[in-house]
Amino acid sequence: MQPYLNTPPKITISYTESCNLDCRICYSVCARQPKQSELSLAEWISFCDYLAANGVIQAYIEGGEPLHRSDFLEFVAYAAKRMMTIVRTNGTLVDRHMARRLKAAGVGRVLVDLMGATAATHEWFTRVPGSFARSCDAIRHLVHAGIRTDVLVILTRQNAPEIADFLRLAHGLGARRVGILRLYPLGRAKPLWPEIALSLDEQMAVIRALEPPAGLDVMQSWHPHDHNCCWQSAAVTADGRSVGCMYLREYVDHGNIRHVPFLDTWFNSPLYRRLRQADVPHACGGCARSQRSNGGCRASAYAFHGRWDAPDPFCPTMNQGVDIRVLPERLLRESSGPEDSAGA
Repeated sequence: MQPYLNTPPKITISYTESCNLDCRICYSVCARQPKQSELSLAEWISFCDYLAANGVIQAYIEGGEPLHRSDFLEFVAYAAKRMMTIVRTNGTLVDRHMARRLKAAGVGRVLVDLMGATAATHEWFTRVPGSFARSCDAIRHLVHAGIRTDVLVILTRQNAPEIADFLRLAHGLGARRVGILRLYPLGRAKPLWPEIALSLDEQMAVIRALEPPAGLDVMQSWHPHDHNCCWQSAAVTADGRSVGCMYLREYVDHGNIRHVPFLDTWFNSPLYRRLRQADVPHACGGCARSQRSNGGCRASAYAFHGRWDAPDPFCPTMNQGVDIRVLPERLLRESSGPEDSAGA
């Protein structure tokens, strides 16, 4: 049984689905320009007030690339006065001056994505020459500005041989923590999946071999850390859809905050309520005790099994023989759209 929450303690906000890069595995399928359907600055500020008034204490802000929207600094400065703010960025728009502005705005932590430990690997993914050096420089600038800075990497076949070097690189740039993230079958990653996905055994071999330099923390979400966070998570897309988690963005739609108050989606969506119950048969009891949740990630489970109560195939104790290098055909076909509350 999960703790009862009147409101989610934290929320993920996709500020924009625009970006200055052209990443091969972009989950949002970003464009160069913000879409007309994106929430305006005034709408985001109003939503921020609503969240703060209802007890939300942390905003995790990502994109796309949030700094690609010219009004982002105004929004993050406003949000930082009302709650803890974390910003995820590709770093290429963060020079020394921008790092200082983020510090002055009150940003609590910045997460910078790198796609590998070398320019060749990173820029194979971003498809923008010079982006690796700019992202590395951003980490240095953010650290120098006094912002707690993490470096993230999405584990793929291309960068797996570089993970040891990646840890050393992040540590040398001054990062306090590295996040090694699983790959999700979303957006542009789906058609590229056979080329970039590792088997579960290969992923676990990378995780077991991690030897971070002294003083560098490593965050990773494989067993026994592969918890089901739907009971406390919340997320809103750039166009205002309440989706619970950004990794569920292609699968669910609990209602648009332009038309339905966000907490109405939290309380009244049957699917949202079901996911928060974390009722997953054959779940690993060890994770239930250590992570206060059952069954691992619901986005991964639904992607591979098509069921909300399925086990997470990225967990060695619940994999049930699923080859996660091979996507189900239904994910590669034209999507019929996400489930709404009625589809629960």
